[in-house]
Amino acid sequence: MLIVTSTAGTAFLDMLGVFSEFETNLRRERQMEGVARAKALGKYEGCKPSVPVEEVRELRAQKNGGDGYCGSSGNIEDECPQGDQW
Repeated sequence: MLIVTSTAGTAFLDMLGVFSEFETNLRRERQMEGVARAKALGKYEGCKPSVPVEEVRELRAQKNGGDGYCGSSGNIEDECPQGDQW
């Protein structure tokens, strides 16, 4: 039985977390190597966009132009005094 309120129990849980993170990083590295190899062979195209690229560009242009939810100035204090609409 593991007692997590003791110093030894906490150290044990910390070590489990370290090993878990290590394994996750190793798995991610192997996956990225496989993706790079598949791209080099021309077999990897990635995911298809779920939102059309043009729609994303239009939305970003609107955001950068200052057309927010509350108005066109982009200053939330001036146009949204309650602040919950932003």
